[in-house]
Amino acid sequence: MNLSLILTTYNSPRWLEKVLWGYSCQTELPLEVVVADDGSTPETAELVERLRGETGLDIRHVWQRDDGFRKCRILNKAILHARGDYIVFTDGDCIPRRDFLAVHRRRAEPGHYLSGSYFKLPMSTSEAISRDDILSGRCFELPWLRAHGLGSRRKTMKLSAGPRQAPWLNRLTPTACNLKGSNASVWREDILKVNGFDERMAWGGLDREFGVRLANAGIKPRHVRYDAICVHLDHPRGYADPEIVARNKALRVRSAKEGIIETPCGIRQLLDAGYRPRSDEKSG
Repeated sequence: MNLSLILTTYNSPRWLEKVLWGYSCQTELPLEVVVADDGSTPETAELVERLRGETGLDIRHVWQRDDGFRKCRILNKAILHARGDYIVFTDGDCIPRRDFLAVHRRRAEPGHYLSGSYFKLPMSTSEAISRDDILSGRCFELPWLRAHGLGSRRKTMKLSAGPRQAPWLNRLTPTACNLKGSNASVWREDILKVNGFDERMAWGGLDREFGVRLANAGIKPRHVRYDAICVHLDHPRGYADPEIVARNKALRVRSAKEGIIETPCGIRQLLDAGYRPRSDEKSG
């Protein structure tokens, strides 16, 4: 199995740097890291170039101009760039524990997609994490996190569950196994079967709708909630719009109710419009 990692970003180079250091010390490295960049300034491109050399990772930077929230479009472009037959999705604000990719690889099975979660950090803790904290794994240890701003009342089972507990917790959790774009993995052939992400959708449930269509195609979800671990760095969400969220929900509900498998606004339409992946491209 060749595993490609796709992570999304937008004008968050400080957080992206921490995330890429997290992928540099994985117990199982990816074939490549595809940075799906929804219109960042040149600072992000400069960071990617520097970290290629410093981490040794094969990092591909797929950029499109800033024209509002177009995460689905940049994800579809990144999928076309990815060379692996199995694709892990995450975000540029989620630092992975060193076994994150190994868990996705180990748990991968034909006819299924995997969906996990993240452990959300406060801003003070997010800012305190250094490169050395990531490489050493300290930023996943509860004593270190609590010493750097994490509240003592936070539920921490995602971080503390061991290899014996995690499989049971994944089975017993009452949380629905909806696809979460910050921590998910899908076979490439299944992504193409549903025509990728629906580019009509802006922020709010776009990944969940993608998971609904995968399920409609017979691809069953499985939790990696307690074994594929990442911590989420804090940031404001100025792009949240209740009207857009409601519209996205209506699309998702329709997909579920009507058993829709292929989006009419996805990868094939991108190709029909003349899009072709190129190395480290910049496009509109």
